[in-house]
Amino acid sequence: MRIIRVFPRRTKATPVDDLVRTGPPGLFDEADEVHISVAFTYDLPRAEWLAKQWGDVATVKIGGPATGERGEEFVPGRYIRDGYVITSRGCPNRCWFCDAWKREGEIRELPIRDGWNVLDSNLLACSDDHIRAVFTMLKRQKQPVEFTGGLEAARLKPWHVELLRNLKPKQMFFAYDTPDDYEPLWEAGKVLLGAGFTTTSHALRAYVLCGYPRDTFEAAEKRIIETVMAGFMPMAMVWTPKNGKADPEWKRWQRQWARPAIMASHAEAVKGRISALKAII
Repeated sequence: MRIIRVFPRRTKATPVDDLVRTGPPGLFDEADEVHISVAFTYDLPRAEWLAKQWGDVATVKIGGPATGERGEEFVPGRYIRDGYVITSRGCPNRCWFCDAWKREGEIRELPIRDGWNVLDSNLLACSDDHIRAVFTMLKRQKQPVEFTGGLEAARLKPWHVELLRNLKPKQMFFAYDTPDDYEPLWEAGKVLLGAGFTTTSHALRAYVLCGYPRDTFEAAEKRIIETVMAGFMPMAMVWTPKNGKADPEWKRWQRQWARPAIMASHAEAVKGRISALKAII
């Protein structure tokens, strides 16, 4: 069956094969089905418009995380580019700002496919056997391994750290989303730095949620600095409501924190913190 996949916008995760489109059909486009994949709710209006444009070509189906539909078995390269991999869906946490648990429910382990950039919502919530199998798969990859889906600091165990140390990932993201996340992040930084990871490699990363209701620039900056002090290079993530219209002031603030020079200004503080952690370890 010839299936054309259509995406409302192109991102670095969008597949690049000959059956991928990001706009209306061309003169010679033919298909048995057209699948429109929508990752973000604010792209739903464009997805509906695209569905009308492709309606004369073939039967059109709209799916993806933005629709609220439960995801099924992961097929490499179908809706995200080759190299990205999802080995589990769902999350046992019920964070107010996240839809993963609402859409996917508790953790569901999937058949493990090859890839080097793990997008699981909460890999460390999976069974020990599944986690070990994922690391075995990652070990045979020829590309640098990344955990951009995020690893939950509160679930990090010594044997996870050993697996990570042996794997030497290019980058692994943790998160500082709520005040409860800070202490586990601090402890994770202490253990990971003690295992040989360094701040200079920038392998230790952390998403920092900012701009949510009643947040302030001062409070957000404090969380950014605390993240650096814990040994992680922060990545500010501005909270976006379902309409996709993030506060422009927060978007401007986010851009200034993306500048390496600003992060470098905290380098001495980070070095002092690392010395203290090594003394403890």
